[in-house]
Amino acid sequence: MSDTQYPAGKGDSIVATESQRRKSSSSRRSFLVGLAATGAVAAFSKRTAALQGGPAASTKASRIDTHHHFTIPKLFELSTAKGVNQPTLKGWTPEKSIEEMDQGGVATSIISISDPGVWFGDNAAACKLARECNEYGAKVVKDYPGRFGQFAVLPLPDVDGSLKEVEYALDTLKMDGIGILSSYQGKYLGNPYFAPLMQELNRRKAVVFCHPFCAACDAEATLTDAQNRGVEFVFDTTRTILSLLSTGTVTQLPEIRFIWSHGGGTVPYITTRLAGAAQKLPNGLIAELQKFYYDTAQAFSPYTLPSFKKLVPVSHILFGTDYPLGGGSAAQVAKGLVDNGGFTESELQAINRDNTLELLPRLKA
Repeated sequence: MSDTQYPAGKGDSIVATESQRRKSSSSRRSFLVGLAATGAVAAFSKRTAALQGGPAASTKASRIDTHHHFTIPKLFELSTAKGVNQPTLKGWTPEKSIEEMDQGGVATSIISISDPGVWFGDNAAACKLARECNEYGAKVVKDYPGRFGQFAVLPLPDVDGSLKEVEYALDTLKMDGIGILSSYQGKYLGNPYFAPLMQELNRRKAVVFCHPFCAACDAEATLTDAQNRGVEFVFDTTRTILSLLSTGTVTQLPEIRFIWSHGGGTVPYITTRLAGAAQKLPNGLIAELQKFYYDTAQAFSPYTLPSFKKLVPVSHILFGTDYPLGGGSAAQVAKGLVDNGGFTESELQAINRDNTLELLPRLKA
């Protein structure tokens, strides 16, 4: 091969051989491939760290989602067989949740079991299933440090079994609180049937997250599943709050810290209708309602939020989404709070994060 001469400035010359050019080209290709590989590894490491809560996780993620669901395959199959239609829970994984959390600026989600719970007619089977769900959830919390907390599911209406599961969940698994449904077999939470459990939760000063159950669904055969969930769910939350008020349970057992889903059902909008429940409330109806905590899942619309905010102190509003059951993404809930709430920046910070940290101080670590 002959040398080739290229002109250069100021009368100088550059001489390059064909072999040198090939070597230079090969070096450039190797450099670019190496650079691309480095970038790919860095991107993978960043995603892995974000999923596991490591140092590369987004610094913008600060919200805590107190209303975030999970399931296990056995429970999903039993629920579906019972006629509960929750397709978005099928194949749930922590990674799916984390992807949604990262998109909505959520640092931590408190996972819980939704309706219909774990009881399908057999107490022993319900206790076993509750234990499986709680231990699986505890593993998720451990495997993804900082990204998840958990409200334990109980095998209600089995009260004795539930007392044992409370002890195991809070003392052994170190869970953040207890998750229960609004009613079981037509009995609401103020019913004396649940008194032993409520007394134990009060002794422990437990955080109790309540998700609605459609007690009237079987009787309302003319309504579709979607209609029942749209209407009867919020009514069931209202009914169980009313039962706790009218029986005086909230004043007899004042150490339980209740969190009500979906902005408290219809409670913030029918307070005058609840006046009859105040007879056993020394401090009156509103004072007791304002002691409760309420999440923002499906309570962030321009029609709902003004009344909700009027009743509930900002310090008792908790960010919640109802993911993946259709309550709106974290980004949608956050936008609704900004657009429709008229909250200050400090109030939004309290709702998004600080209020939950006060309620669940473990998360501060």
